[in-house]
Amino acid sequence: MPNRPGLLLERTAYNRMSHDVGEWNVMFNPHSVSFARLEHSAYFHFSLLALSSIFFLVDPFAALPTFLAVTAGADAQRRRKMAWKASVTALVVLSLFAIAGKYIFSMFGISLEAFEIAGGIILLLIGLDMLEAKRSPTQESTEETTEAAQKEDAGIVPLGIPMLAGPGSITSVMVLVGQVQTAWQMVAILSAIAVTSGTCFLVLGNSDRVARALGETGVRILVRIMGLLLVALAVQYFVNGLADLGVIAKP
Repeated sequence: MPNRPGLLLERTAYNRMSHDVGEWNVMFNPHSVSFARLEHSAYFHFSLLALSSIFFLVDPFAALPTFLAVTAGADAQRRRKMAWKASVTALVVLSLFAIAGKYIFSMFGISLEAFEIAGGIILLLIGLDMLEAKRSPTQESTEETTEAAQKEDAGIVPLGIPMLAGPGSITSVMVLVGQVQTAWQMVAILSAIAVTSGTCFLVLGNSDRVARALGETGVRILVRIMGLLLVALAVQYFVNGLADLGVIAKP
């Protein structure tokens, strides 16, 4: 039977109304939104991996006691200035290694698999120290802390390097860069570095308030939780390296 013009218009209006109702339903009924796409999104997984691995290694909360010791006797304005310098230094250093990571791999003939295994070992050592609620010697040493306390301005060295942007965080950035295949993955890494650096400024710039709010026990608990997650991440890096070399089957 041929379609009458009136019937065709009714169907068009009905379809349009159904589409509009569906949009309003998604907007006002959160249960109608499926998160399956988000859970299986490669972009989401890689972005979460980049942010967690970089943030846990920089770990501004674990740097709080050292920052307070270095800036003892300084007023709030000077503390914020040093926190700003340290955060910007970490941002610049980690971003440079992210951008130049591929060139460093090719220049020295280092494979991603080798760097994943070496990085996994380094991150494991840092994570084990964090489980004991203490900073790893790869992030800062007693001599560096003492020297920083004597310096007039320790915002760049040693607060920025190596306390925030140390061997562990640089290694993590390099491993992530080695996995980059598309432009959005590089954007995710640079965004994770920017978010981590911004958080460092907020935490260290308000170090006295954060320390009072969390207390020594709260800081230790946070450091231990991050250490536990970092140990798991380190083991995953190590397993990925061995699997990519064909030593073990891919999980």
